Amino acid sequence: MKLRPEEITSILKQRIEAYDVETDLAEVGTVLAIGDGIARVYGLESCMAMEMVELEHDVTGIALNLEEDNVGVALFGDWQKVSEGGRVKRSGRVMSVPVGEELVGRIVNPLGEPLDGGGPINASETRELEFKAPGVVHREPVSEPLQTGIKAIDAMIPIGRGQRELVIGDRSTGKTAILVDTILNQKGQDMICVYVAIGQKASTVAQVYERLKEAGAMEYTIIVTASASEAAPIKWMAPYAGTAMGEYFLYSGKHAVCMYDDLSKHADAYRQMSLLLRRPPGREAFPGDVFYLHSRLLERACKLNEKLGHGSLTALPVIETQAGDVSAYIPTNVISITDGQIFLESDLFYSGVRPAINVGISVSRVGGNAQVKAMRKVAGRLRLDLAQYRELEAFAQFGSELDPQTQQTLARGERMVATLNQPQYAPWPLEEQVVAMFAGINGYLDDVPTAQVPRFQEELREFLRAEETVYAGIRDSKDFPDEAQETARAQIEKFKGSFSVHEESAVAGAAA
Repeated sequence: MKLRPEEITSILKQRIEAYDVETDLAEVGTVLAIGDGIARVYGLESCMAMEMVELEHDVTGIALNLEEDNVGVALFGDWQKVSEGGRVKRSGRVMSVPVGEELVGRIVNPLGEPLDGGGPINASETRELEFKAPGVVHREPVSEPLQTGIKAIDAMIPIGRGQRELVIGDRSTGKTAILVDTILNQKGQDMICVYVAIGQKASTVAQVYERLKEAGAMEYTIIVTASASEAAPIKWMAPYAGTAMGEYFLYSGKHAVCMYDDLSKHADAYRQMSLLLRRPPGREAFPGDVFYLHSRLLERACKLNEKLGHGSLTALPVIETQAGDVSAYIPTNVISITDGQIFLESDLFYSGVRPAINVGISVSRVGGNAQVKAMRKVAGRLRLDLAQYRELEAFAQFGSELDPQTQQTLARGERMVATLNQPQYAPWPLEEQVVAMFAGINGYLDDVPTAQVPRFQEELREFLRAEETVYAGIRDSKDFPDEAQETARAQIEKFKGSFSVHEESAVAGAAA
């Protein structure tokens, strides 16, 4: 058999050209030092800021400090298993979290991993943890109301879809209660709620979950939790992860509200992380960029314009104060970033005013623009009346004789405070709030003993629910024109004729 070199050569050339070996080039570094959830890594020269890196034992890290000879990495997961000399591999991806409809109704950690024992979450999409907030051109003014179901807030401190409203107050003044009531009130309102628990006890989060589940509110709620026992990096990541989950709905043309409970613990976790990363400390040992930490988070809440789908993301951050000091470092930072604040006061809380909202300090910078027309008509002067009542109340304590006008202002103020009082987990529909305010402001409660105002309002609700026309008119039109007001007056007077006040002694006896 004769060999033909040219044929062998052509076959070899063909085989060499067709030969393809899969090469996987990955930049791998080494752990230099590790401790308190922070690793120093050598050898990742091309690493990006906020890039995800992979370590042994399924531990994930995020590159935060890019220094000349090493990278400071915050670790998530079982970081205690990682040891010096361990391998660290770049992922080439910026830190991102799973998002989508699949997360609704679940309790997850900031990495998007389920904590409720309900099986894996097969999210179809991921979003970057940090995302640039939309510019002025992409937004439109806040004009749609976000009904909380809490009379004092919807009447005097209205919140709009796309607004950032701070809930601030001392420990145990009802901050979380306001958030939970707001979630309960979103039933049927086409709103997705994201509740982010930062540094809360696991038992507290479990209670919130049970309450929401009981009321059927988990059908439109995501709970993101980084409990008190977690390391600082997970707590730092939690609000950004929650916002990314909310942004999925924002950019899909839907409506979402993100609640951060609370940002004081978030700032503390960031301070811990920064000190461990050897960043220079500033005021109260916080790093210099602690303002930017919250501003870049809260700026992502907005109302998008028509071109981008009219979606909205509302932010309700919580700040815990020490002895009512709103002028401390972190509270003043967040007050200056948000569009208003709801200030809860211990003194009011312990004197029986619930929710314990101080109307004088609380403000909504969006104001009546985000209020339903019916409520705006009724509650226009309520805020002023209450502020006047508080001032006169302080004056009346001196025991001097008061003129009839002052006595009437005090009496009406007392009854309006009783009207605004509301038990927890009992949000009121808009139309019922409007009529309750209307009855108080127009003097229908002036001759009702203060202790019996809640009973009067409750029985009036039942009476008007049976009658239906007043409530239906407000619910359908979102307005309260003069003719509807006349109908409401007639119905309230009719009810008042059948309302018995003589039970006061029985109420007092039961209380004793």
